[in-house]
Amino acid sequence: MNALDRLDRLRSVAATAQVFSDPYTTSDGSTVIAVSAVKPHGSVKAVGIFVVTNGDCVWTPAIDQTRIAVLGVTVGLVAATLSSLAVLRRPPWPDLSA
Repeated sequence: MNALDRLDRLRSVAATAQVFSDPYTTSDGSTVIAVSAVKPHGSVKAVGIFVVTNGDCVWTPAIDQTRIAVLGVTVGLVAATLSSLAVLRRPPWPDLSA
């Protein structure tokens, strides 16, 4: 069973949740197949691509870099807020009471 037969079998199993594009053959002989996921409200989101070269199939996921950046900024904002609250609640200098 070669890689294209496996992809055809995968296409029939996951037909309701994922959409596979038509195979596109590049000039170097590689075959590229894009994969998208259908959301419940009807929108389509890119999931990744399959690249078949010389009988070897490689999966490359689609990464949403904006989502990762927003997560990093949010974590930094929460850390800065908690640090500020800790300093304002209890100052770092010792108590000087007589």
